[in-house]
Amino acid sequence: MIDLLVAGGGPAGLATAVHAARAGLEVVVVERRQGPIDKACGEGLMPHSVRQLQRMGAQIEGRSYWPFHGIRYLDGRRTAEARFRDGAGRGVRRTVLHAALAEAASTAGVRVVHGEVGPVTQDSTSVSAAGFRARYLAAADGLHSPIRRSLGLSGGDGRRRRWGIRRHIQIPPWSDCVEVYWGRDAEAYVTPVSDSCVGVAILTSARGGFDEHLGQFPMLAERIHGLEHGHDRAAGPLRQKVRNRSAGRVLLVGDAAGYVDALTGEGMGLAFGAAELLVGCVRADRPGDYDRQWRAMTRRYRLLTAALLHGSGFGPVRGCITPAASALPSVFTELVNALGQ
Repeated sequence: MIDLLVAGGGPAGLATAVHAARAGLEVVVVERRQGPIDKACGEGLMPHSVRQLQRMGAQIEGRSYWPFHGIRYLDGRRTAEARFRDGAGRGVRRTVLHAALAEAASTAGVRVVHGEVGPVTQDSTSVSAAGFRARYLAAADGLHSPIRRSLGLSGGDGRRRRWGIRRHIQIPPWSDCVEVYWGRDAEAYVTPVSDSCVGVAILTSARGGFDEHLGQFPMLAERIHGLEHGHDRAAGPLRQKVRNRSAGRVLLVGDAAGYVDALTGEGMGLAFGAAELLVGCVRADRPGDYDRQWRAMTRRYRLLTAALLHGSGFGPVRGCITPAASALPSVFTELVNALGQ
């Protein structure tokens, strides 16, 4: 019997496996797809997420990333900018991040098996899946986690359903910030991911493709018009409510543990932080503590993101977000840095 079976070999699953292996646990990752795996993702790592990666030994060097030093809001009339106080963030393509974490996992001695996880069964002493028997299972199987659903832990996807669409544009970065363009019913997030490419992620609750929504941001649309680009990738609905992050010996991590919105770009940082919490609970043999610890760690993110998401759903409030951030730069800076702690 192994100590920990990780279902899902994306960033959250690999981070969990790295922390477990470094803590002396015997860990196996089961992933059905061959990596590196590309998915719709904003691809921006806040400064604290960069430090978390470094602690895991995940090396992303040279031209494989692009630093950014703050967040800039734009609505076509006004601009507001908040600079990071504690280091730079990094724009990193999802595939580059995945490869770095896979290498860190290999170095730590993690075994990765390619195959289906299949049904999960458990008793008072162990959990079984994919032909393995383990003391615990970490479900890192994504936003629409089949394991979460099978355990009855899903709480729905909320009344306001939002989706994300990401496209890579071949153009050198023009800003040292992640730019957030606010439109009528969508936002466009521009993240530099290399010296010759930016990622543009559009978040919206309205139907339509990337180019249709891009029309809400004429300044951005003009800048990237006609440029070479990659395939569009989409994800959603983004909001995923979860009743509890553990059920017996199964613990949820990453997007499987619940998601508010990509509005504040904290998905990776929360996944990395939760990976450490999960491993701590496994080592202490106290899985029941995990949900409480997860809620405490994510409270600030959940409150700030939910408040911004709720306010942005009303036209008059939405139209005031960038002007308010511009008029109150110190408050905007405090909020941005609070999310990065």
